[in-house]
Amino acid sequence: MSEFQASVFHKIRAAIYYVGFYTLTVIYASFCLLLSPFFGFRGRFKLVTVINFFYMFWLRVCCGVGVKVTGKENLPEDGAYVVVANHSSEWETLYLQTLVRPQCTVLKKELLKIPFFGWALGLLKPIAIDRSQRRGALKQLLTEGKSRLEEEIPVIIFPQGTRVPVGKMGKFNKGGAMLALSAGVPIIPMIHDAGHYWPGKSFAKKPGTVQVHIGKPIPVEGRTVDEIHQDMVEWLESHMRELKLI
Repeated sequence: MSEFQASVFHKIRAAIYYVGFYTLTVIYASFCLLLSPFFGFRGRFKLVTVINFFYMFWLRVCCGVGVKVTGKENLPEDGAYVVVANHSSEWETLYLQTLVRPQCTVLKKELLKIPFFGWALGLLKPIAIDRSQRRGALKQLLTEGKSRLEEEIPVIIFPQGTRVPVGKMGKFNKGGAMLALSAGVPIIPMIHDAGHYWPGKSFAKKPGTVQVHIGKPIPVEGRTVDEIHQDMVEWLESHMRELKLI
């Protein structure tokens, strides 16, 4: 098969994926919006995100994209923690909700305006940041993030702030380290290479197995923000190199 034929084939497979994805999202999100008032947060999280397991199955069937997780035993079985992960693909929005359950995600508030998908996402107590208001965004992260952690809801943060394509590092902000120290909870570093198979804003997907690496908890007790942040960045960078992201 030539490169051109492979490209066309991948686009056809992606089109089939999206037909199923969007059709089911409209139907299931409507169902969740109707039933959500009858559930507390944890029940609502299970209700809304159970569909993500199907999304991952459908992605594997239609596009040949699977996943392999290394270090899953490093995720605490209970209690609160802050997950910091790289940001390179729409894939992580779907998959991480199947891996860390329940969770609260730090995201840009514009996502909540997306019909059906964003409306359902808004049911999950996200921390919706206005990225144009940097000081206000950090204050919101620390205030709302600490509140979620006190409820023993893990918080997911993408410290690069925006999607970074394969081959680039981006800049890791200190919000995750500041939040973890403020709340007295560990940081769990996480790296995936989904950008190789589902690049950000890309229609076509390349078949393959997404590798997810989960690191051991980074302690915060008796340490400074800079020390915590340095450990976090060193782990993320080393595993980005290992997965050939940089």
